[in-house]
Amino acid sequence: MSIPEIPQAPSVSPREAEKFGALADHWWAEDGPMRPLHRLNPLRIGFLRDEICRRLGRDPDLRRPLIGLSILDIGCGGGLLSEPLARLGADVTGLDAAPEGIAAASAHAEMMGLAIHYETGAIEHFSDTHIDAFDVVLAMEVLEHVESLPDFYAAAARALGPGGLLFAATINRTLRARALAIGLAEYVLRWLPAGTHEFDKFIRPEELAGGLEAVGLRVHPPIGVTWQPLADRFVLTPDCSVNYMLGAEKTGPGNG
Repeated sequence: MSIPEIPQAPSVSPREAEKFGALADHWWAEDGPMRPLHRLNPLRIGFLRDEICRRLGRDPDLRRPLIGLSILDIGCGGGLLSEPLARLGADVTGLDAAPEGIAAASAHAEMMGLAIHYETGAIEHFSDTHIDAFDVVLAMEVLEHVESLPDFYAAAARALGPGGLLFAATINRTLRARALAIGLAEYVLRWLPAGTHEFDKFIRPEELAGGLEAVGLRVHPPIGVTWQPLADRFVLTPDCSVNYMLGAEKTGPGNG
């Protein structure tokens, strides 16, 4: 089976897509290059489950509280977030610009017996044929790898249905974030390959909020994420100076 080429779109950096495509065989190795995402996954899954349930009137204590909801996972990579959300009952579509990652995600989902639709593509092209199609749109740990944020925001909002929720997670552009997310994580602890992140692409919370508001979304306050080294786990914190997450709501038709 031939692998499709990396799509051309304003938001897609071919260099970034190739960089993550080269890691496709390691997505599910818990102590491999994606180790930080594996450690982060329980926190972000719990955050998403609880926020979606709270804002859409679901019971988070149910075994499958997201049943009947359609979720678009932009920049899904190998499916680390898509699979747990599918297990919670959601109808998940994973979208990524790296075809190698999509191939790895599809193979792993099939092995796990999960019905997840994966597609190689750019959000601009995808949303043109999926207007107002999703209850929830995710941009988790992907914005710092995007080439054109305004195009990305507009396209993500276009795919989100009225009353739907968008969630984003990224890294703040602070000196502390540069020291921890690049210096410590990439060069000292070697959790990530050197060069995974570029400081200039980090995004301040007010910049992210402004970009989402510009395409018609109502933004919720951000929440910080920090790593506890002794417990080797990530926890929520009011401090957004390094990693943070936020949600936004599409209050009516015609956004994006």
